[in-house]
Amino acid sequence: MIITSAQFVKSAVEPSQYPPAVLPEIAFTGRSNVGKSSLINTLVNRKHLVKTSSTPGRTQLINFFIVNRAFSFVDLPGFGYAKVPAAVRRSWGPMVETYLSTRKTLKGVVLIMDLRRIPGIQELNFIEWLSDHTIPKILVLTKSDKLSKNKQNTQKKSVAEALGVPKEQPILFSAKSRMGKDDLWDALEELMDV
Repeated sequence: MIITSAQFVKSAVEPSQYPPAVLPEIAFTGRSNVGKSSLINTLVNRKHLVKTSSTPGRTQLINFFIVNRAFSFVDLPGFGYAKVPAAVRRSWGPMVETYLSTRKTLKGVVLIMDLRRIPGIQELNFIEWLSDHTIPKILVLTKSDKLSKNKQNTQKKSVAEALGVPKEQPILFSAKSRMGKDDLWDALEELMDV
């Protein structure tokens, strides 16, 4: 995919604040600190389109970006161990669930996981929820550059087993080396049919 433009559109908490549902959308989510912002920035060849932070839980709103004036990327708050007030964390679930279950232009969700960690109950529940709502998913394992080639393959197999998916399904990705970028774009284009 050749990226000609990528820009922030707006942040939202509820449907009345979403931009008009015109373009196909792909949502990105995952546990806090899995490299979600870095992944999106790498995909669109920008360093600072999505703000990155070493502090988990920085994304607290639903952020919409338009790419190539043809489709949208939607950055959802990360789940997990974010050091944010409990009340804020509790509001994320309904906010994200409302977006995912009501957005007519949503084509699929990219679930981002750290390759070095075995997925937990939150990831398993989220995948089940997506299946129940017939929302297509792309599974991406980030930070693969932090493991040797042998460890990458071993860990990918373990993650796939934990998720109950074929070992070929998760895409290995590294924002640092750009590994997996083309494979992820292929999967995204197939979902969006662009």
